[in-house]
Amino acid sequence: QVQLVESGGGSVQAGGSLRLSCEASGDTFCMAWFRQAPGKEREGVAIINRRGNTSYRDSVKGRFTITRDNAKSTMYLQMNSLKPEDTAMYYCAAGAKYCDFGGTFNYWGQGTQVTVSS
Repeated sequence: QVQLVESGGGSVQAGGSLRLSCEASGDTFCMAWFRQAPGKEREGVAIINRRGNTSYRDSVKGRFTITRDNAKSTMYLQMNSLKPEDTAMYYCAAGAKYCDFGGTFNYWGQGTQVTVSS
């Protein structure tokens, strides 16, 4: 069992930046960030494997950067040029056998709120 703890959410104005962190209690090959806005389905934001291979949803490419520190079992999401449509609860996920947004992630964090005002 792997526990995930997110931190770093908050409220910013459009154009601002936030950095999310997700600390895992154990090592996992695949880690990802998902988000869910009120009334909308959960969507994948960014994904990274232990080798450092990454993938992003189109709407965040060029603005968000996912990284991980394997020694610390910690994943990060640097979010720049934030837009009001980025407002959502952001969740850390890990443990998928197939490291893509459609994979089944076995472990989830409690979520951290990101609010972007115009």
